[in-house]
Amino acid sequence: MLTLDKIYHAAFVLKEIARRTDLIEAPLLSKDCRLYLKTENLQVTGSFKVRGAYYKISQLSEEERSKGVIACSAGNHAQGVALAATRKGIKSIVCMPDGAPIMKVENTKNLGAEVCLVPGTYDDAHDKAVELQAETGMTFIHPYDDELVIAGQGTIGLEILDQLPDLDAVIVPVGGGGLISGIAFTIKSLRPDVKVYGVQAAGAPSMYLSMKEHCYRTLDTASTFADGIQVKTPGELTYEMCEKYVDEMVTVSEDEIAAAILSLMENQKLVAEGAGAVPVAAALFHKLPIQGKKVVCVVSGGNIDVNILSRVITRGLIMSGRKSNLTIALEDKPGQLTRVSEIVASCGGNVVSVQYDGSDPNMPISSCFLKLGMETRDAAQIEQIRAELSKAGFQLVTERTC
Repeated sequence: MLTLDKIYHAAFVLKEIARRTDLIEAPLLSKDCRLYLKTENLQVTGSFKVRGAYYKISQLSEEERSKGVIACSAGNHAQGVALAATRKGIKSIVCMPDGAPIMKVENTKNLGAEVCLVPGTYDDAHDKAVELQAETGMTFIHPYDDELVIAGQGTIGLEILDQLPDLDAVIVPVGGGGLISGIAFTIKSLRPDVKVYGVQAAGAPSMYLSMKEHCYRTLDTASTFADGIQVKTPGELTYEMCEKYVDEMVTVSEDEIAAAILSLMENQKLVAEGAGAVPVAAALFHKLPIQGKKVVCVVSGGNIDVNILSRVITRGLIMSGRKSNLTIALEDKPGQLTRVSEIVASCGGNVVSVQYDGSDPNMPISSCFLKLGMETRDAAQIEQIRAELSKAGFQLVTERTC
C-alpha cells in the first residue's frame, strides 16, 4: 500500500539528488486563471523521472544491487535509472524504442547505462526488458506501475502544496500514469478539495479511454510526437489510483501541444518537450473548468529532440495564427502583386514568400495562382486580410498552412 509516510521518506532520500524545482507564476500564458508552472523540465536529467527511479533503486537490497537493474523507457526514465544506478554503483541496462530521440539515447549512455535499442514503440521496449530480466535476474525498474516509483513522483505533490498552499487545481501529463498517481494521491490525502486533472495526447489516449469507460484499456496503436506519453498500455496500479484520485482526464491534439511549446518558449523562456507541454495546452485551449482558479501545470520534462523542434515551432506558429499561406487566382498582368502586397501590408501582415504558378491546365493561359506565405499577428488578422482581398476583387482559392 502506498502511504504518505513513503512519500515523505522519498522526499528525504531525494534531497541528495533531486532539485526542489521552482514554481513560477505565468500570467502571460492564460487570462482565464492564475497559472503556475512546476518546472520539472529544469530537474536533474531534464525530467521528473529521476525522482521515482532514484527512490526505487535506493530501496533495493544488497543482493538486488549486486545483480544490477534493467528498465524500459522512451528516454526520460532511462536517464533517471542510469543516473541513479551509476550513483549507487549498480550496473544498468535500459531498453529504448529505436525511434527515441538521439539526445535521450546518448544522454542515457553518458550517464552510465548500457542501451538496448528495440524496433517499435515503448511497449515493444517493455517486452524486451521483461525478456532480458528473466534471462539475467536483474531487478526490473518499472517506469510507472510500481509503488516506490509512484512514491518518488509523489514528492512533487508535497512541493506544490508547500509552494502554493491555496491552489485550486493541478494539471498533470499522463502516459502510463505514474506521475499523476503520485501527485494525486499526495494532494488528495492532504488537500482533498484540490482538483487533480490529467492530460493525454489525443493520439495515445490509453488512460483517458480507460477512465471514460471505467475499464482497463490497451490501445492497438499510439501515435504522438510527445514521446514521453506515447504509451499503449497504462499501468494497472496507476489505473486504479487514477480512478480513485483523479477528477477528470482530457486529451489535446498535436497542434495544441505544439502551440503550448511555442507559448512556453516565447512567454516564459522555458523549453518543454511534448509531454511536458500537454498541461499547458489543456489550459490554453480551455479543456478544463479552471476559470478564475489558481492552477499549477506540471511541466514534466524539457528533453525535446532539436531535430523536430523547428517543425514544432512552425506548427505552433500556425496554430496561433502567426504563420499562414494564401492562394489567389488572378489574371497574370503587371501590378497584381503590388496591389496584393499593399492590402496585406495595410492590414499589418508581412509577406515572406511569393510563388507564381501558371502551370495548372485547368486555368486560362493568361491566369495564374499566386501563393503567398505570410507572418501575421493572430487568426483574426488572417481573416481581416482575406476579407480585404475579397473586397478588392481577388479570388481566394484556398488557405493553406505552412
